[in-house]
Amino acid sequence: MTETVIVKNVFKKYKMHKSPKEKLLDVILPGGYGEDFYALQDISLTANEGDVIGLVGVNGSGKSTLSNIIAGVVPPTSGSVESHGTSSIIAISSGLDNNLTGMENIELKCLMLGFKKREIKELEPEIIDFADLGKFIDQPVKKYSSGMKSRLGFAISVTVNPDILIVDEALSVGDQAFAEKSKNKMFEFKEKGKTIFFVSHSMAQIKEFCEKAAWLEYGEIKSFGSVDEVIPDYEKFLKKYKKMTKEEQKRFREEVIRKQSGLATI
Repeated sequence: MTETVIVKNVFKKYKMHKSPKEKLLDVILPGGYGEDFYALQDISLTANEGDVIGLVGVNGSGKSTLSNIIAGVVPPTSGSVESHGTSSIIAISSGLDNNLTGMENIELKCLMLGFKKREIKELEPEIIDFADLGKFIDQPVKKYSSGMKSRLGFAISVTVNPDILIVDEALSVGDQAFAEKSKNKMFEFKEKGKTIFFVSHSMAQIKEFCEKAAWLEYGEIKSFGSVDEVIPDYEKFLKKYKKMTKEEQKRFREEVIRKQSGLATI
């Protein structure tokens, strides 16, 4: 099998600041200022051509951070990500400028992806048709609902035909008809053998669409393997977590936050 994405020992560290003054100190002081927070710790995984990998985990587990690093939107603090082919991320309003119109965002995003103006003009009708925004295509994106932003971002990302597609909760907003159209498009990509990373809180979507799954638990990979292996264990964890009292959930969160707060070593 051809390897398309290789993530090796990736860490992502942020600084926690309590005030604008601390942010300024972080910029000017050698070594920075503020409490370390590791959104990701020693993440390693490999995706092959045709893999459809679901990224699962409770809020704050690092799914979106990992998605953005794989897509090249943000760099890792250490470690490496090697991608073979073009990547495109689909997330609510990802890469969209709120002050520009939908049409202007199409042109800007396509230019950023390396398309020439002639090529963009050829792609525009297909993007506009898929997004189905009507007259709103000429309105500033800041006037869009979250669902409309997702539709525009999805339409751009799938029309440019990337080799590696990262979908971050893009099907969780908008109307059912568009969600169905988007799902059909992703199945089309799947049949073409493209590599897809799919972030969702919907286990039904993960089971329907993915063959593999990576369970992230507060910045670390808890489990990575086939959906049949990973998801039943994750669902058991969710069931147990939801049965916890508020105090037990609080202690659990405090423990994992402690693990993420400067205790990892790079």
